[in-house]
Amino acid sequence: QVQVVESGGGSVHPGESLRLSCVASKSIFFNKHAAWYRQAPGKEREMVADMIASGSTSYVDSVKGRFSLSRDRTGNTLYLQMNNLETEDTANYYCMGIYYGQTIWGQGIQVTVSS
Repeated sequence: QVQVVESGGGSVHPGESLRLSCVASKSIFFNKHAAWYRQAPGKEREMVADMIASGSTSYVDSVKGRFSLSRDRTGNTLYLQMNNLETEDTANYYCMGIYYGQTIWGQGIQVTVSS
């Protein structure tokens, strides 16, 4: 059983920054597909940023240039650096990893951006 704990969410003003962390009990982010998703009230869950095994990253257009996805060397921790936050970024954020072919999800963490 893989345990995953997210942290770093909260309430901020537009233009401020947050860094989300996702710590897993196994190396589920190393050399595998990993991603951050988000879901706003009344909307479908969308992939915000993802990383393939090689380490190459991609982002949804709305966060390009503002968000940055990374992982630590052990593959146990996934990060999402979020800069210049906008009210439209308000959502529950979920990390996702793969462990022996099984998709592992974080519990979700709230990010609220408001003036």
